[in-house]
Amino acid sequence: MGDQIAKAEDLERKAEKKLGGWGLFGSKYEDAAELFDKAANSYKLAKSWDRAGATYVKLANCHLKTESKHEAATAYVDAAHCYKKTSVNESISCLEQGVNLLCDIGRLNMAARYYKEIAELYESEQNIEKAIDFYERAADFFQNEEVTTSANQCKQKVAQFAAQIEQYPKSIQIYEEIARHSLNNNLLKYGVKGHLLNAGICQLCKGDPVAISNALEKYEDLDPTFSGTREYRFLKDIAASLDEEDVAKFTDVVKEFDSMTPLDSWKTTLLLRVKEKLKAKELEEDDLT
Repeated sequence: MGDQIAKAEDLERKAEKKLGGWGLFGSKYEDAAELFDKAANSYKLAKSWDRAGATYVKLANCHLKTESKHEAATAYVDAAHCYKKTSVNESISCLEQGVNLLCDIGRLNMAARYYKEIAELYESEQNIEKAIDFYERAADFFQNEEVTTSANQCKQKVAQFAAQIEQYPKSIQIYEEIARHSLNNNLLKYGVKGHLLNAGICQLCKGDPVAISNALEKYEDLDPTFSGTREYRFLKDIAASLDEEDVAKFTDVVKEFDSMTPLDSWKTTLLLRVKEKLKAKELEEDDLT
């Protein structure tokens, strides 16, 4: 470890010296870049992540001086991956700088991947609004590059988080859109009922029985096979329990579905919100009588 640190420091000093000297046609930046690259690698081997990250940023600056935007972007991404182990904010900052350069040179597929990585970092920090923002950017870029599977993965993340912060119409729109597009794809059409179930649960969270009924009719028109699924029956029975303001029936319907198709934590959280509203309504009714 100590040997690698000493080696890295020596290489870094030599690189700085190159930058301070004279060089023809940008050659001093190329020479310094080579030394910074080796220094950063030695810091990595020593697991000195902050110093490795800082050295990759110096490498990026050298590449920018020689108009090598792709190499500069790569260096910023390398810096971000080092900083990821010590500072999420530094990692995000470096990824953003890398993405900006990739956009400049039209490498949108790579930019999309790093937007997704930024979104994941914000997700790990529980910064839901920022995660939504960057998953949306990633989805747009993937869509433009016709990388549909990755675009849909990012859109589903947006829908999931939007529902978490009670932006139900946004979630519904995304799930319905993905379901619509999936119907025309033999590989994806089996997932349609799942997307419509998610959209339906978000409809339930809005608490409008008429809207739920209209949505189910719309989903039947969209996919005629949907009315024969357990997902459709589940949404229909839940809607009926809300209409009848029957908490016990609601609980039984959820339990029965969960015993056959286990509900994930996202669906459970949203259904609990629906149940709490239903309970509150029941208490109001009791108070009035």
